[in-house]
Amino acid sequence: MTQLNSICVFCGSSEGNDQLIIDASETLGRSLVEKDITLVYGAAKIGIMGRVAQEVLDNHGAVIGIIPEFLKKKEVVHLGLSQLITTTNMHDRKLKMQEISDGFIAMPGGMGTLEELFEIITWLQLGLHAKPIGLLNVNGFYDDLLRLLETMVRRGFLSMNNYELLLVDTDVEGLLEKMHQFKPPQIPHWLTEERT
Repeated sequence: MTQLNSICVFCGSSEGNDQLIIDASETLGRSLVEKDITLVYGAAKIGIMGRVAQEVLDNHGAVIGIIPEFLKKKEVVHLGLSQLITTTNMHDRKLKMQEISDGFIAMPGGMGTLEELFEIITWLQLGLHAKPIGLLNVNGFYDDLLRLLETMVRRGFLSMNNYELLLVDTDVEGLLEKMHQFKPPQIPHWLTEERT
């Protein structure tokens, strides 16, 4: 059983145009508070990011925002967070997110969300961390992406073991349960040898 005291959420800085996604962001925020899980995220007050954070704050939960200096503008950064961490650049932001989070959830978003998701799952694949990564597939948003990953498996570019590292659910509670039950893969021996 994986202990989840904090979860980093990757999601859009836009709200998009699907009310079910907005609703799911608020459901996720409430669920984190109910389970006494601290939200770690990109510190914005806008978009789906802002919705999740505000829901946690409105329900008296803890929110840690991490933002690079160049994005720290008053119209973007949420100034009411439990804690705000400023980093030098985007890479340091992701390192800090990984350092202080016990797991990760990707909600619907754009290029930045995909970039964060695939970097953190690559780090898991390489044995750089052993934390669960969930994909909240709201209203079929990620169906096409999942089909692409299946194509990668069929064509020999992605192993089934690595494909199965990504935990997928359409429901917040179902996804959190899968993350709690997550068992990290064994680190490949060649990586262990490389480190020593």
